[in-house]
Amino acid sequence: MLDFNTLTVFSSTYCIGICAFLIPVNLIATSLTIGLTLLCRPAIEIWRSAAIASTFALLIILHVFAWFMIGVVMAPTYILLGLGSICLGANLGAILLYKRFANASVAMKVEFF
Repeated sequence: MLDFNTLTVFSSTYCIGICAFLIPVNLIATSLTIGLTLLCRPAIEIWRSAAIASTFALLIILHVFAWFMIGVVMAPTYILLGLGSICLGANLGAILLYKRFANASVAMKVEFF
């Protein structure tokens, strides 16, 4: 059974380590997803990258919610919540807009030849 008290204690005890890992990984994974989308890579590559990046974004959002449960309401909590939300939205947008970018790049390739 999932014990939220244990997860909250873990989140508050190892906050520096969790944030030191999740922030750069979140930014790198989301940047990779955006880059793959702009390069018109196959859909499966974009979906895999977006799934991994979304997992990291959800983890940082859950970490922030653990802090809200404790009662810590400070600027860093809102900044991290914004970062996780933006990265999650960017990954979702990359999946939804893949067809648009793929069609646009095919049209541009045809115009040049």
